[in-house]
Amino acid sequence: MKHANNFQIFLGAALLSLLSACKQSDNNTTGPLPQGLWRAALALPGGELPFELEFITENDTQIAYLINGVDRVRVAEVQHKGSILILRMPGFENTLEAKVSQDELHGTLTMIKGGGKKQLIPFKAIAGQNWRFSQPNIPTEENQADLTGRWEVTFDDHGRRYAGIGEFSQTGNIVTGTFLTPTGDHRFLAGELQGTDLKLSKFDGGQAFLYHAAIEADGSLKGKFWSGMTSVETFHAKRNVNASLGDAENITHMLPGEKTLDFRFPDLGGTYISLSDSFFKGKVVIVALGGSWCPNCHDEAVVLANLHQNKRSQGLEIISLMFEQFGDFSKAVEATHRFRDRYNIDYTTLIAGISDKDTAAKKIPEINGIFAFPTTVFIDRRGQIRKIHTGFSGPATGSHYKKIVAEFEQLTNILLAEEKPNLIPTKIIHP
Repeated sequence: MKHANNFQIFLGAALLSLLSACKQSDNNTTGPLPQGLWRAALALPGGELPFELEFITENDTQIAYLINGVDRVRVAEVQHKGSILILRMPGFENTLEAKVSQDELHGTLTMIKGGGKKQLIPFKAIAGQNWRFSQPNIPTEENQADLTGRWEVTFDDHGRRYAGIGEFSQTGNIVTGTFLTPTGDHRFLAGELQGTDLKLSKFDGGQAFLYHAAIEADGSLKGKFWSGMTSVETFHAKRNVNASLGDAENITHMLPGEKTLDFRFPDLGGTYISLSDSFFKGKVVIVALGGSWCPNCHDEAVVLANLHQNKRSQGLEIISLMFEQFGDFSKAVEATHRFRDRYNIDYTTLIAGISDKDTAAKKIPEINGIFAFPTTVFIDRRGQIRKIHTGFSGPATGSHYKKIVAEFEQLTNILLAEEKPNLIPTKIIHP
């Protein structure tokens, strides 16, 4: 396949540039990179995954933005070590390291996966270019199809099928949108349609996604979806304005006879905290199961941090159970601190375990399983479970996101308005 050949060429060039960089001294300090837009690309098995990279100066400090459609992710940690540029992704443990050569960058994206394993993805960028898949001089074909609308999607992960919804908007040949799944959305995607070929991509610091699809004779879409270097799925989509994920957000529930949760995990200082501690008695508590590696958890954290700041005085507390990529406690704490700092989180965060759904389910035996990160549990003032929400659809989903935010706030207000139990308040404050 053509894209496979391009991948081999790109990978070979990236490896040669890295070997060359290793032979050169890092003592030659480089100044700030050229300001403005760069065309960046990661080399996935499915071909190039392009995204826009912008460098600007704020208060005499160089920062970067990762751009996918309307989404702009601010990268404040931009570091120069001689001729090497290092970008650390905000709230994640992923880093991008590249050799600076005039107006080009060549290097590697290091993504931290389960168990702390590293996934290395070749990277390159060229200054002054702002096109994504096709250069600007390639004309849009006449009678171009329009993919705008809602699509019913079936993903196939090596025989494991699951439902999704595609929501796209198209202007000319430029296509933006996202996929919603039972566990969360794919966040902001951007790309283009050339003839019958659709290409979409996203790198936002947390995920590297690439999609290739073709319009079939019946108007449906058939294609492949690559996530990083090791995951590839096929998908088929057809127009359906009534496409739905059903009741997927309520798939998680308490086991028969169970009405409350009880757990005990260490906070970031190593002090063990329990939901049964007197500090939480008589309060509305939201328990969020997630991790700093999980992009949908990032989207939810924005909502929870805001909710906590606005409702804490009324008796709301939030506990985030962090299931991190690292089994090492100190590394998990470091990752969680970065997550907290990015969203100004001041609610309780506990290190609950590693980022494995089966392992996580054993830590919370009162429920029927962990099917997605995040999973969010709403608990009333008497300690009773009132709702469990599976997954999270973020800002890229538009009206779906607004609906979830409104539902979270409405349910919280209902629980806060209920009568308080007759308990003596405590002044203990958890970090």
